[in-house]
Order: sequence, then structure tokens, then C-alpha cells
Amino acid sequence: MTTTHTADDILRTVTGIATAETGIPETELRPDLDLRGMAGVDSVRVLRMVAKIERTYDIELEDQDVFGLSSLNDVVTVVGKALREAAA
Repeated sequence: MTTTHTADDILRTVTGIATAETGIPETELRPDLDLRGMAGVDSVRVLRMVAKIERTYDIELEDQDVFGLSSLNDVVTVVGKALREAAA
């Protein structure tokens, strides 16, 4: 059975993971917010968030994609791409 993940579904999941990993309330995590500029968000937290996303979706994100992430929208885009590639 193939599961289709919409961008909205991915955004909800990623936002929940980002909240858990950063301690920033979901209400403050807008999709276009630059995560790198937020207080308390460092590269270690971002990498932990990415690792949890990879485990959640059973995917592996490309290093060049991970290092280019700055917003939740960026995360949704690379997760969607990885899911499409995994389904192919």
C-alpha cells in the first residue's frame, strides 16, 4: 500500500518535530520563518530534527539538501522530494 503525503501533512509533522526539538511553540513556527536566525536553534538541533524526520518517514535526505535548509517550507520541499523518490 502506498501512502500519499500532502505538503500540508508533511508541514504538520515537521512542525511538530521542530517544536519538540527546539522548544519553540508551534504557534511561533511559521512555514517561512528562517530557523537559522531563531534563538536557541543551532546546527545540532537542526541535525537532530532532520534525523527524527528521516526516522519518521523512513527516508534519507541528501546532505546538500539538509545544509540548504532554512525554513519549514524548505524542509517540506526536501521531504516531499525524498518521499517521491522512495516511492518510484
